Amino acid sequence: MLSESTLSLIDLVAKLGSFTAAANHLNKVPSAVSYSIKQAEDDLGTKLFIRHHRSVTLTPAGEHFISHARKLLKQIQDVKSSTQRIANNWQPTLSITFDTLIRADKISVLIADFYKEFDDVELAVRMGVFNGVWESLTSGESDLAIGSTAAIPNGGYYKFRDMGEVKWTFCVSAKHPLAAIDRPLTNESLAEFPVVCVEDTAKDTPKRDLWRLPNQRRIIVPDWIRAINCVGTGLGIGFFPRHLVEMFIQAGRLKEKSLEQPLLSEACCIAWRNDKPSDALQWLLDYLGETEQLHKQWLS
Repeated sequence: MLSESTLSLIDLVAKLGSFTAAANHLNKVPSAVSYSIKQAEDDLGTKLFIRHHRSVTLTPAGEHFISHARKLLKQIQDVKSSTQRIANNWQPTLSITFDTLIRADKISVLIADFYKEFDDVELAVRMGVFNGVWESLTSGESDLAIGSTAAIPNGGYYKFRDMGEVKWTFCVSAKHPLAAIDRPLTNESLAEFPVVCVEDTAKDTPKRDLWRLPNQRRIIVPDWIRAINCVGTGLGIGFFPRHLVEMFIQAGRLKEKSLEQPLLSEACCIAWRNDKPSDALQWLLDYLGETEQLHKQWLS
């Protein structure tokens, strides 16, 4: 069986077209290179090179051999590299769960930048809502959560970074009966209208309702875009992240209303599992930045 060093030598001679040039490159005498090539040819039972006065060229068998030898050399290098990466906590897939309240237009930019940096790690991106985002982290489904709100899971290997606050804004359609009322709205005036709720994606933990009055009917939707559409057409009312509805308020599609009992702003963070550190995860944490950058990029 030909060794990796022998395959590399044959490849070098084929590239340089000379035993002497290969010897100079390796700091060897030409006779040593010539002898090693002759030994390889004897093992294969065929000539790989045609010897000329000052150069060599590949035989047809040599052309066939070198094309496969280069593939083998690449595979050997890939095996070495992947083994070293695993030994240094490399992971083949990194999973992120984004809460749907963040600015989704930034996700594709993050994915593109990640794939420019890593050509051997897959990025799995998921969307979640409220407690479902935490659940993806605690269940091991995700390595990193972006836009997490409310309760922080107890125990486990988790770290957090503040993203600033999410400001909740109550909205109705510009043509809704509540739109013309020029005073803070009472719970009694709100209760008769359906509230649009983005459904928590949690499966094994209690789901969270952002806001709902007792016995108030719900319109349950999967994300904030659907919620905006429902409120914009007058089907219901509800609270929204301020940064997601600002443009619709300015365009006149939605009308912001004040309530006697408003929702307070809420802390938001990124969170990650710290029990399996990796170069890819650390790159993402550096890429995402600190609180000010996180808030600007994802919540404004």
